Formats: sequence, structure tokens, C-alpha cells
Amino acid sequence: MEKQTIKLARKIQLLIDLPTAEEKKEVWHKLYTWQDRCMRSANLIMSNLYVQAMIKDFFYLSEGVKYKLVDEKKYSDGILQFSHRNCTYRVASDRFKGEIPTNILSYLNYELINRFKTNYMDYATGKRSLDNFKPGKGFLFGVQGFKRLRYNEEKKAFTFRLYTVPFRTYLGRDYTDKHKLLQQLLSGDVKLCTSRVKLEKGKIFWMPVFEIPKEKHRLKAAVVAEASLSLEHPISVRIGKKSLHIGNKEEFLHRRLAIQAAHSRTKAAVTYCRGGNGKDRKLKALERFKKMEENYVDNRLHEYSRRLIDFCVKHQAATLVLLDMQQNAEIAKEEQFVLRNWSYYQLMSKIKYKAEKAGIELITT
Repeated sequence: MEKQTIKLARKIQLLIDLPTAEEKKEVWHKLYTWQDRCMRSANLIMSNLYVQAMIKDFFYLSEGVKYKLVDEKKYSDGILQFSHRNCTYRVASDRFKGEIPTNILSYLNYELINRFKTNYMDYATGKRSLDNFKPGKGFLFGVQGFKRLRYNEEKKAFTFRLYTVPFRTYLGRDYTDKHKLLQQLLSGDVKLCTSRVKLEKGKIFWMPVFEIPKEKHRLKAAVVAEASLSLEHPISVRIGKKSLHIGNKEEFLHRRLAIQAAHSRTKAAVTYCRGGNGKDRKLKALERFKKMEENYVDNRLHEYSRRLIDFCVKHQAATLVLLDMQQNAEIAKEEQFVLRNWSYYQLMSKIKYKAEKAGIELITT
């Protein structure tokens, strides 16, 4: 049976909901400590997982050595004091006990075990090195640490507690669905899955994953939409005798190439920019243009994919067929200009997500 829900992630800025600067400073110290302990725990867990998986290949061990990775209490030839999953959790929790909530370590352990299983063959054959975790990746937590969500009318923000730390959301001029999702979470219409908190450049970001029901539309199985992607028209779609061109080359590329040209001019002038405080001051303008291009492209592709799905829903198409995808992918790889400026794969991912959300079957040829 087809699953009737999908998961989607959002990024929401948080503010510490405390009155004094001293209290906020203590919270910042706590959050940075949690982030650091997560980074160190992740490296410990991955190292232990690798040793456990490779121990049977340590040919220099004597033949009498037991190496079955199971609990010794359950199997006579087991070499672990706990279950395989619990061993790596105990490594981290024993090392950092009292410095970080154990629930965070539990979710981290689960995530890393799944990642290790996914990439195990590459690790075993030497095609991939172990992941090296660095500061700045944030930390995971589950619904157990998320408490007392409510909407504060005075502050015009949603407030909640992460374990014992009070936060409020900062949505700004929210033109997305973040406010609506939080309202639905408050009313119980959507479900909160795992979340991540990340500290970036003096700001706190919350990245929750919501499980929401799929949209319900009156779609007809006999109606099929055929769409193609190209540089001339980002999306062209046809349903029977009805067709639509979404975007065009001039509209999409003109602004993007203008931003790239501004970036190149700024790069040439960076040498003469005022220094101080390391390279950040000199590269500040370059980073601004880079972010500007990313935001522009992301906005355009969201608009194009949204219009495509709306067109399918309007004409009750239950199936969307993307034509010549393999050929387009080869063109994108061969032509550097196309690969750099088309954003082919990014557009594909947005179409896939929106089609799944609307209950439309997506087929690529």
C-alpha cells in the first residue's frame, strides 16, 4: 500500500528566550559544548564501528581469537559485553556523561550506524575513507527533547523548550509554509520527526523534519502529462492538446549571468580591498554575490516546478512523464556552460518532491 505521508525539512532561525545577557551567554556556552561533544562522539563511534567490522580481517591475530560481534551473554563465542548497537552508544555516553543529554547521543549513534551500513562496502574495499566530522555540524535530537510548543501572541512567535533551554522562533517576513507547518504541529495535524540544531556565524538554526499527509486532488489515471527540460525553456509540458512553456532562456540566464559577471569583477578587485580580521573581510563581497546567485536560482526553480505541478493538478493528470532525461543528462555533462548554468539536477529534485507531495506518479525516460 502506498504511503500517504511524506517528510519534508525546513530551516528556522531561533532566538534564546531569556531576559538577560548573562543567561543567554550561559546558553550559548551550553550549545557550543553540545555541538563539540557531538562532533567528538561521532568520530569515536565511526572509529569503533570500523574496527568492529574489520576485526575479522586482522590476519595477525591468533587463530584462537573469537571475533563474533554479538553479546557474550547470548552466544558463547561473542566478544561484546552489550549488543552491537549499544556498544557504540556506551562508548560515547561513558566518555561524555553529564556533558550532553544522552538522548542526543542515542540519535547520533542511530544515524551513524545507518550511514556506516550504507557505505560499508566502500569502506571495506578502500574506495572510501571514514567520515571525518568537524565542528559546525550541529546536533540531532528527537521529540523527547522538544517540549511546550505554543504560540506567544505578545512576542508574535512560537516558543518551545529544547530540554531545559527556552527558545522562540524568528520567521521574519515568512513567505514560505513554515508558520503554517508550526501551526499544524501545534494542532497535531502534522508529526515532528528528528530535528537538528546548528550554530552558524552567531546564529542558531533549527532544522526540523515534518511528516505531513499528501495533498488530495481529483486526478484521473487516464490523463498523462509529458514534460521535457531544456536550456531554451526550463520546462515544457503537454497534456493532450494543452501545452505550456514555463520560463525561457533569457529570463532565467540574464539575471544569473549578470550576478556571475558582478562576482568576476569583484574577484578581480579583491586584492585592493581593505584587510584586517583575516581573509573574511576581503572575501565578504564575493560571498554576498555567491549567496545571491544561489538564492536566485533556488527561487526560480521552485517557481518553475510549482507551476508544472499546478498545471498537472489543474488538468487532473495522475502521471507525469519526463522525456529524454538520459539524453539531457549527457548534454549537461558534455557542455560546461550548460552544466554550470542549467541547474538540471536541482530542478529534477524539486519536481520529484512536489510531484510526490501532490500524489502524482513521476516517470523518467
